[in-house]
Amino acid sequence: MTDPMIVGWAHSKFGKSPAPDTTSLMAEVAKPALDHAGIPPDAVDGIFVGVYNNGFSRQDFQGALVAMGTPELAGIPFMRCENACATGSAALYAAADFIASGRGRVALVIGAEKMTATPMAEVGEILLSASHVPEEAGIDGGFAGVFGQIANSYFQRHGDRSEEMALIAAKNHANGLRNPLAHMQKDFGFDFCNRPSDKNPLVAGPLRRTDCSLVSDGAAAIVLADADVAASLARAVRFRARAQAGDILALSRRDPIAFDGARRAWAAALAQAGCGVMDLDLVETHDCFTVAEMIEYEAMGLAPPGMGWRVARDGTTARGGALPVNLSGGLKSRGHPIGATGVSQHVMVAAQLMGEAGDMQLPGATLGGVFNMGGAAVANYCSILERAR
Repeated sequence: MTDPMIVGWAHSKFGKSPAPDTTSLMAEVAKPALDHAGIPPDAVDGIFVGVYNNGFSRQDFQGALVAMGTPELAGIPFMRCENACATGSAALYAAADFIASGRGRVALVIGAEKMTATPMAEVGEILLSASHVPEEAGIDGGFAGVFGQIANSYFQRHGDRSEEMALIAAKNHANGLRNPLAHMQKDFGFDFCNRPSDKNPLVAGPLRRTDCSLVSDGAAAIVLADADVAASLARAVRFRARAQAGDILALSRRDPIAFDGARRAWAAALAQAGCGVMDLDLVETHDCFTVAEMIEYEAMGLAPPGMGWRVARDGTTARGGALPVNLSGGLKSRGHPIGATGVSQHVMVAAQLMGEAGDMQLPGATLGGVFNMGGAAVANYCSILERAR
């Protein structure tokens, strides 16, 4: 099997969208992604949709909604994937397997979510369905409460790392200033992020509002093609590696700060790619909460367990550092429409590798990593992307 190439993409503005539903959001990116690739709708062999939903809308059967918004795609086989906050990567990997198996030559992948029309209390309940409900559904603060507990556990073993989490938040907000598609384009600075206040209150445990990603609407799309089709197109980004690792859902049955599934996904991807983490030019990682990014530094091998906070402090992951992380602003600034996130992360790295990242561009980027996770490091996806030509 040969993995397909990423040959085109499109990305909506993330934030509070006037689009009423996922049908409209997906329509914003479906045809533009195909146009970017230079592929007509009738050349698409399969459509792969990532939408979490699970209560954000009464309308489900999300795969069928693509043709409702883009009639040119009517009649093309479709499927919908769901894997919590890794839903977008699940759809992308399913499409990649579809092409690698020879069942199709071109696939359209769309991730989307409409979240802001739902009252915040309901948003918290919906997102907690991605936890182990029998044990964790009663945690105060929704999923922020889950990660608040993770942060407390980390602090108990490795000291209070609130300052390092504030450094991560400030870094990602500063990066988001360069991203015109980001939900939050504001540089809050370290002092604001570090100090609880009326405008930056504690949300759950030690997590302040600036430690938490945003409730967002948005969509992103990627066109995948086999090598023969890609050879005739304007751009091609290959998967040098893609790996998936799972972990047990209930936090009570594992070490909540080990992120073992994330560690295994990174190890597998780097082994497939034949490189080390410091051979990468950039990484887009899943900073649903700043403590998650800090632990992910350990999972990707930038620091030993318990030392990820040092990476936040020494500038390694800053723009201009040895391995810039979340140049797009990450989930923290770019936004986190659940089903769109994994697709968006891959778009952000592919654009960097093709020199199409605009003000976000890292000069000379040729090799990039993506890490997207569902739940508290339960469904873990790691891709290593490189420019094919």
